[in-house]
Amino acid sequence: MIARRGALAGLVLLAACGGAARQEPAAAVEPGRVRELATPAAPGSGEPNLAAGPDGSTYLSWIEPLPDSTHALRFAVRAAGGEWTEPRTIARGKGWFVNWADFPALLAFGDGALAAHWLQRNGTGTYAYEVRVALSRDGGDTWSEGAVPHRDGTPTEHGFVSLVPWDAGRAGLVWLDGRHTGGHGGHEGAASAAMALMHTTLGADGSLGPEVVLDARVCDCCQTSAARAKGALVVAYRDRSGSEVRDIATVRYADGRWSAPALVAADGWVINGCPVNGPAVAADEARVAVAWFSAPEEKGRVLVAFSSDSGGSYGAPVRVDDGRPIGRVDVVLLPGGDALVSWLEQVAPGAEVRVRTASPSGRRGPALTVAASSEARSSGFPRLERAGGEVVLAWRDAAEPPRVRTATIELR
Repeated sequence: MIARRGALAGLVLLAACGGAARQEPAAAVEPGRVRELATPAAPGSGEPNLAAGPDGSTYLSWIEPLPDSTHALRFAVRAAGGEWTEPRTIARGKGWFVNWADFPALLAFGDGALAAHWLQRNGTGTYAYEVRVALSRDGGDTWSEGAVPHRDGTPTEHGFVSLVPWDAGRAGLVWLDGRHTGGHGGHEGAASAAMALMHTTLGADGSLGPEVVLDARVCDCCQTSAARAKGALVVAYRDRSGSEVRDIATVRYADGRWSAPALVAADGWVINGCPVNGPAVAADEARVAVAWFSAPEEKGRVLVAFSSDSGGSYGAPVRVDDGRPIGRVDVVLLPGGDALVSWLEQVAPGAEVRVRTASPSGRRGPALTVAASSEARSSGFPRLERAGGEVVLAWRDAAEPPRVRTATIELR
């Protein structure tokens, strides 16, 4: 929990753009450099996510509903410049908690080792569910049974997981943990009943490290994000103060210990409820970029802030939206030092998936609309991943039935 100054705000309302960053061009993304890929995901698929492999490949994961009322977590792999492989199944089963905002993730360790997670109901409450993590040692041909990385055993919310490399043969897991909420999603108000941000490690043999509380009071249902920078692991999330200020914070693991939480920027967004709109973090050596949605004084905006010291400090945020943002952001760092940010922008009718480059000095490139979408929850969260000289984008389209789509953005 972080003590901060607050400003009055209420429900999220989208407002006209004001006070945007200077318009000198940053690195440009040109329409002709966007190419849609043939999707490996079936109609009805959703909850897409992307991960980079150590060999430069990209992993796409998603959930598909099956005719027997079960669900399957599937994935495909793409080498740079190629197409997606045939999909393979990580796990399938009944009683899954399938949610537009709390979606699975996959991590490639290297040497054929993979980890992936999904969510399984563990009680009768609306938000009684736990994390399940499966491992593969053969590139995804076979997978272990799903193991539960948290050891409290309570029928409360556990989700919004980030998977990140930890050290040789181990992964780091960060998640939102509701063991102290009594199943109420952390809305009880008291710190003792709040959602917490927690961390553990998972070995390739399935062994678990100690559980560590990173922040004892955080926003209830905003995504977490984690990235490894030079000498540090950076975790970004939406904090929650005692006065309901819900700004973006980070914690860092460096020199063998976790830091105290620190704000990326003091937006002063006061909202008595979770906006379901988490941040995204990307790192390249000591460079770090954090992107997020905020709406202080009911004025929505998408922002990105940069660090040159592995997330130790950040410069002034740069605004990247076009005036009516829904949020649902992601970010990657480009070779020249700029960030490419994706978000949903409200249009009439519906919404669009847009991307824009921004630089640490405040320069912005032109916005590019990549795909039509919807402002409905079911449209989910578009995802970005950089692979060599291009960026891969995944989203859920607005067709009927909807399905997961992907495209590449060639970098100039």
